[in-house]
Amino acid sequence: MIIKSFELNKLKLNNYKFYLFYGDNEGSKEEVIKKVFEQNYLDKIYRYEEKEILDNIDNFFNSILTKSFFDNEKLIIINRATDKVRETIEGLIEKNPEDIKIILNSKNLEKKSTLRKIFEKEKSIICVPFYEDNNQTLNSMISLFFRNKKIPISQQLINVLIERSRGDRKNLNNELEKIDAYLLNKKNLNLEEIIKLTNLAENYNASELVDHSLAKNTRKTVTILNENNYSDEDNIIIIRTLLAKLKRLVKIYELVDEKNNIEQAVSASKPPIFWKDKPLVIQQIRSWKKEHLKDLIYKTNDIELLIKKNSTIAKNILSDFIINNSRKTNN
Repeated sequence: MIIKSFELNKLKLNNYKFYLFYGDNEGSKEEVIKKVFEQNYLDKIYRYEEKEILDNIDNFFNSILTKSFFDNEKLIIINRATDKVRETIEGLIEKNPEDIKIILNSKNLEKKSTLRKIFEKEKSIICVPFYEDNNQTLNSMISLFFRNKKIPISQQLINVLIERSRGDRKNLNNELEKIDAYLLNKKNLNLEEIIKLTNLAENYNASELVDHSLAKNTRKTVTILNENNYSDEDNIIIIRTLLAKLKRLVKIYELVDEKNNIEQAVSASKPPIFWKDKPLVIQQIRSWKKEHLKDLIYKTNDIELLIKKNSTIAKNILSDFIINNSRKTNN
């Protein structure tokens, strides 16, 4: 059955177990999965790549169909799903397992796709296309963000944000996150500030820089630093992004201690880690000891104070700090 994404909020989700989300609007799919589904499942979310399933179908069936006395409903998300996984999904639909919801996250499937045809025709399963956003949709997103912050914003600034994010919802969400980190108690934002805050969108954003540094990818870290001309605002955003990711890694480490398995700990992390980012986060966990992450949190707070006091050499201070953290000997 075909429905539009906004209709999921009106749907009695308990009546449906299988969902196909297809299309190139990854940002919109992420939002829907997070807002409509993930908040109801806490630590019972399991993410798979299609290749993982096809390489060992029996293991996949056993892992999702095995139910303990204490189990609640599971949410299974299968990323990069194509027609190759159709027979496996048909087998699951036929078994009609209890306490499971399955979301197939696919790229743009053509009309002749057998997977798409099954989900479009059957009334008991849901098919949702996710088309690219138009400017009107992105305009509404930006207006709502600033309205919730009680900050006035002109149409000119909205247009700049849409342009800087290349009309992509996921990029736009990244830019709004950076602005959110910068705002704190500010009551307004001007054009110059927005341009400075979003200049990383032209190459790499702050999150990518921090991710590669924490994963000990020194060469990639240096490349990103060399390709971007950071402003004072960028420096603060990078530091605060680093702090947020360090705190997340400490929390994941606590889950590792509990579950004794890095992959399971990363999958159980809240808020959920996007499937594309999971390999890098796993690499980060393997690159650091928990006590060193805690030490780095204190050092990062000190670096923020230092760059605020020494604005003329802030870029050098930050670059040295980020590169030093990316070296494999410093863990």
